[in-house]
Amino acid sequence: MRISKALCELRVNALPVCRLECKKMNAMTSAFLLVHGAWHGAWCWSRVLPLIRAAGYAAHAVTLTGVGERAHLLSNAIHLSTHINDVLGLIEAEELTNIVLVGHSYGGRVITGVADALLNAGKVKLRHLVYLDAVVPKSGESWSSTHAPDVIAARVQAAKDFGVQHGVDAFPPPDASVFGLTGDNAAWVNRRQTPQPLGVYLDGQAFDEARLAKLPRTFIDCTTPALATIQVSRERVRADASWRVVEMATGHDPMVSHPQELTDIFLTCL
Repeated sequence: MRISKALCELRVNALPVCRLECKKMNAMTSAFLLVHGAWHGAWCWSRVLPLIRAAGYAAHAVTLTGVGERAHLLSNAIHLSTHINDVLGLIEAEELTNIVLVGHSYGGRVITGVADALLNAGKVKLRHLVYLDAVVPKSGESWSSTHAPDVIAARVQAAKDFGVQHGVDAFPPPDASVFGLTGDNAAWVNRRQTPQPLGVYLDGQAFDEARLAKLPRTFIDCTTPALATIQVSRERVRADASWRVVEMATGHDPMVSHPQELTDIFLTCL
C-alpha cells in the first residue's frame, strides 16, 4: 500500500502537536491532594480548592484524625501512622493517580510517609511532592527532632496540662498571629484551630530517603515572617540541589493570606 507524500508530511508535522496534546491531557488528569498542618483541617484550603478546580484540575483536601471537624476523634491512640493512613484512604476511595501531593507545615511529615507507602505499593503515580513551609524530615527523626529543647519541653508540658483537664494529651494551638496573620484572617483561623495530638509530635519515622529524592520536589519558603520551627527544613532544601525552592513574601499560612499566588505556584508543579 502506498502512502502519499502529503499524508506522510501531515503525520510528521502533526507529531509535535500530538505530543503537546498528550502532555496537556496528562496534566489535566492530575489530581492535587492537599494535607494541612498542625491545629488546622481541610477548612484551611477552602480559598485554594476552588481556584485549582477553576483551572481545570481535580483537587482534594483531607482532614486528619483528631483535628478540624474530626476533633471529636482526638485520642492518645492517634499517631503519625494514623494520619498517613487518612491520606492513603482518601487516595484509595477517590481512586486518585498522577498526584501532586502537598503538605503544609507538619503535613510535610505526613506526605513523606504517604509517598514512601505509595512507592512501596507501586500502584499510584506521584507527579510532584510540594512541601509548603513544611517539615522536611530525615529517616529516623521525629517531628520534635528539629526543635530546640525548650520548644519540645513547652509543647510536651502544654499537652500534658491539656490532658489533665481533658483526658487526652494534646497541645493547644498558638494564636494565628504566629503565622503572620492579622485582622479578619487571624480571627478566621483562630476560630477554627483545634488541639494537636501529642503522639504525632514524638513519633519517629523511617522511610527510603534515596527513593523519595528521585521524585520532583518543591519547597515553598514563606519568608515574611519566617516561622522559626521550619528553619532546619529551609536549610536542608537549600543544601540539596535536587530541590526546587520557591519563596513567598508572606507568613506561614499562604493558603489563607495569598490563595491565588499560592495556587499559581501549585500549578507550576504539573
